[in-house]
Order: sequence, then C-alpha cells, then structure tokens
Amino acid sequence: MPQLSQTLTPIRKKSMKHGSAFARSVDLWLGHLRSLCLLIASAALVTLIVTFGWLVIGRYLLNSTPTWVEQLALLLICYIAFLGAAAGVYENTHIGVTLFRDQLPTALQKGVLIVIDLILAGFGFVMLMAGLELMEFGWATLLPMLNVPESIRTAAITSLGGLMMLFAGLRAILRIVEFPSWSPETLEDF
Repeated sequence: MPQLSQTLTPIRKKSMKHGSAFARSVDLWLGHLRSLCLLIASAALVTLIVTFGWLVIGRYLLNSTPTWVEQLALLLICYIAFLGAAAGVYENTHIGVTLFRDQLPTALQKGVLIVIDLILAGFGFVMLMAGLELMEFGWATLLPMLNVPESIRTAAITSLGGLMMLFAGLRAILRIVEFPSWSPETLEDF
C-alpha cells in the first residue's frame, strides 16, 4: 500500500535521466502541480460519492430528498474531468495516432512532437481565454440550489486551459532547448 507521500510525487514511467538540471527541476515542479490536480480531483470524487450516499439515505430512509446533490454533482464532475485531463496532458496520455510519426526519421519525429505540444499549448490558451470570458459572463448568475456563482463551474474549464498551456508549452520549450539530448523513444523524459 503506497503512502500518501508516494502518491503526491510526480509519476513517470521512467524518471527524467536526460537534460539539464534546469529541465529536471521544471519537470519536477510540473509533476508536483500535476499531483495537486489529481489530489483535488480525487477529493472531488470522494465528495461526489459521499453526497450521493447522502442522497440515497435522504431519499429512501428519511423520505426527504436533498435537492442540492444534483447541482453539486455537476460542479464536481467538471473539476474531476478537467483536472484529470490536465494531468493527462502532463503525462502525455492524451489520444494520439503515432503510426505516421513513428515512420519518420528521428529529427522529424522530434519536430512533430514539438509542433504537437505547441498546438496543445495554443488550444490551452484558447480555452483559458474563453474560460475567462465565461467566468466574467457568469459571475452574476447563481447555480440553482447551491447559490454560488456560475463562474465557479466555469473555473474548471479555465484552469484546464491554463494548465494545458503550461504543461504542453513548457514541455515544448524543454524539448526545443534540449533538442539533442532526448529521443522520441523516451517520451517520458519530456
């Protein structure tokens, strides 16, 4: 059974062996940020399970259904999904078709990986900016039953955009700076 300190450390299939000390320290910092995302998403999942337990108890034992559970569940699912997706961007576990990339020479494979990271970072920037607009727009609207601003829900989208931009953008920068010292076969290094 892993201890809590082990679950909060960055997880990679292989530890970063190549690259400068700066690249390793950036990767470590990003790994801790990823762990924080997973910790918050996990806490949201536990809260979701507990509140649905309360819903069942309220409905079937107390004959008084708590109406706020559905709205809280929708809010928590946003954070679970979006923070989990941000961790997936850091871990490079997003969906990708590598058949054609794997057929290219090593230098072109590296270039394709950098372009992919830049596209992901650009998409994250668009999500961040759109999320900020949604947060501004929804601040005056309250979520039903919870009486908190709608922007609390859209903050999950905004945080995914910012984290995606950070994780993919810094990975692209590290790959550019450390271009000679990594290979596409060891994707875990960056």
